[in-house]
Amino acid sequence: MLKSKYVYENIKRLLMINRGFECKRVDKKRGENKMRHEKRINEHNGDDEIFDGEISNLEHIGSITAGDDGLRIHCMSIIGQIEGHYILPSGQKSTKYEHILPLLAAIEMSDKIDGLLFILNTVGGDVEAGLCIAEMIASMSKPTASLVLGGGHSIGVPLAVAAKRSFIVPSATMTLHPVRINGTLIGAPQTYYMLSKMQDRIVSFVTEHSGIKEDDFRRLIMRPDEMANDIGTLLDGNEAVKIGLIDELGGLSSAIDAIRKMRSNEK
Repeated sequence: MLKSKYVYENIKRLLMINRGFECKRVDKKRGENKMRHEKRINEHNGDDEIFDGEISNLEHIGSITAGDDGLRIHCMSIIGQIEGHYILPSGQKSTKYEHILPLLAAIEMSDKIDGLLFILNTVGGDVEAGLCIAEMIASMSKPTASLVLGGGHSIGVPLAVAAKRSFIVPSATMTLHPVRINGTLIGAPQTYYMLSKMQDRIVSFVTEHSGIKEDDFRRLIMRPDEMANDIGTLLDGNEAVKIGLIDELGGLSSAIDAIRKMRSNEK
């Protein structure tokens, strides 16, 4: 009995020692991996102090800085729904203005970034949040270009034209429609006046930052025969360029070349 107890205690002790050794080995391995990861981030960000790891930016807000010593371009994606003052459900992809605005300010003040490329695939969203981002993009002094892929719908239209040069691929689409509101309305005449003023803000911004005429834009957003369940117009890439809403038909290389030319003209 004593012998069995002695053997049991020895086996238990050996297992604990082995487990401790395994834990130390795992912790050491994790530490080495963490050090290698931090080293890669530090090497990658040696020329870009304003970002704490481009990998983190790409995962959380879909933006990254790339290029070489001759041209450094920050690429920012505007996707899903533009989130306003209310948080969208977790199942929806969204662009948050509280992430975009300070990042735009940091990019504008950084001497390590030469230009900014916006890639859009958005269904629209909150009007004021979208206009807020669009106004900030339009006020930047650095070369900016936008590229519409997939869709640039609703409030995505002002975001697409806010850059100094806008591009769209042939298969992309853009939906133009009047301002809409959900929920209970109190005072119909007052609500109509509010929506009308909001629509004027959008029309003014789009016509000032693109080649489309105001009359043409208002006619397209109020068109009754284009869409089955709404009024407005659905444009593909070729049509958006033809009416002057988007500057040029093109893809990624065209947008990057435009930023490069704008940068060269500044020197």
